[in-house]
Amino acid sequence: MNATPIKVLVIDDEPPIRKLLRMGLSTQGYEILEASNGKNALELLEQNPALIVLDLGLPDIQGHELLRMIRGLNDSVPIVVLSSRGDEAGKVQALDLGADDYLTKPFGMDELLARMRAALRHQLQVHGERPVFRSGDLSVDLVRRIVKVGERDVKLSPKEYELLRVLVQHAGKVLTHRFLLKELWDELTDAQYLRVYVRQLRQKIEADPERPQFVLTETGIGYRLRAPD
Repeated sequence: MNATPIKVLVIDDEPPIRKLLRMGLSTQGYEILEASNGKNALELLEQNPALIVLDLGLPDIQGHELLRMIRGLNDSVPIVVLSSRGDEAGKVQALDLGADDYLTKPFGMDELLARMRAALRHQLQVHGERPVFRSGDLSVDLVRRIVKVGERDVKLSPKEYELLRVLVQHAGKVLTHRFLLKELWDELTDAQYLRVYVRQLRQKIEADPERPQFVLTETGIGYRLRAPD
């Protein structure tokens, strides 16, 4: 257990889910704060949790509205959203409002822990961005704009590099189609343009572009770059 446990705020109105999370996260050394509704969650936010696990289905404040309120009070705390299966529109909206990741109920504890670690790593990366990103055989030097897979130099077009740079800056986090389109084009463009550049990028950095290991598709939502090593 860490000398100073990482404080996690769990916001969920279902007692069995809160109990599952409390038991699962406590065994990993996390300190758990629990809120069964939005009002209680906003009060506990004053205790400065290092990460928030937020269920969108709350009794008093609609989950997306609570997410907007939390982001208004704290724009950097990592937030992992829990949502019902198949609610793609709800996931996209949550990510666009500032959530870092999402999990679909029911979920496995190991997967939640991995998503939490990635979200915490991403926050550290944003605050102290590393000049060289590494994930598996892929390395991206953000200062010298050099991209390599193993020992092989990869030549990218300016737009392909911009796409990769945005993915690297948010490695491990799901980026929605809308977010990427806004980052890469001054005017909101058709998502088909984005798919073309993702395909071209995969052709250059993936061993098998049909089974990508780095640029991963989140079906109906967007893309995620594999988290750094």
